[in-house]
Amino acid sequence: MYPQQVHSYLREFFTENDCTILSEDRHYLTVQLTVDIDKKIMNRPFYWQYIEATNSEPNPAQITFITNQTTSSANLYGEAIHFGSPRLNQVFQATRELGAYVEMYEVVDPTIGQAILTPWLGINYKVSYCCDRTKEMLYSFGINLLTGVIKKNFQETLCKTSLETAPGENVFHVQPIIKPIRALQRLEAAINAIIEQDDHSWALEAKKRWQRDQRVLDYFYEDIDDKPECYDIEKKALEEQYETKIKIDIINGGLFYLY
Repeated sequence: MYPQQVHSYLREFFTENDCTILSEDRHYLTVQLTVDIDKKIMNRPFYWQYIEATNSEPNPAQITFITNQTTSSANLYGEAIHFGSPRLNQVFQATRELGAYVEMYEVVDPTIGQAILTPWLGINYKVSYCCDRTKEMLYSFGINLLTGVIKKNFQETLCKTSLETAPGENVFHVQPIIKPIRALQRLEAAINAIIEQDDHSWALEAKKRWQRDQRVLDYFYEDIDDKPECYDIEKKALEEQYETKIKIDIINGGLFYLY
């Protein structure tokens, strides 16, 4: 996930959850959190317990997130946030808790008269390549529920589009031809195709590191015929550490009617 994608995702998340963006550049954004979002992503349970117990005035955090660590952002004071960082993972978790699925309609200028909105299913995926090291990637796809056309980087399109939770009076939204469950299967096939075409040398390298550490472990116990329980425990720990797996998680998604 590139810095600009992280930036766009955060802007969309905070805007949708009524957090005021106080200032912003392509390297950072400063946000006034709401009470609910502060509780979900700022790790201040004792503070909020005190506020609620004493019925005090809440003071949700105001924070600057630095989304691109470059020379132009070197003098910024704030929290660096990037794909794989604990804070961004908390934002992903908050997204799931607050509502992983939405239905929204593009706002169309009423002066153009009657407008027809086309249904799209949009899904944001997180793909994790896991072993003793973890690599995570974010993919965003949209599929047209009339034609079946799949569009990459769909989240970026949504970030540039004005959306509301109810259709405007001047729009007519077409009902989907392709069922969402079938569309989801097509998107899963698309994400699997990307994974299959990716470079998987990381798995081979992990296997080599596993074999190396296994040889070291065997060396320490090579003169012992009846291996003790601690040997089996350490061997199992190496397996859990180096075993390679790929996880595909849906971060969120929705049905979007676009002009």
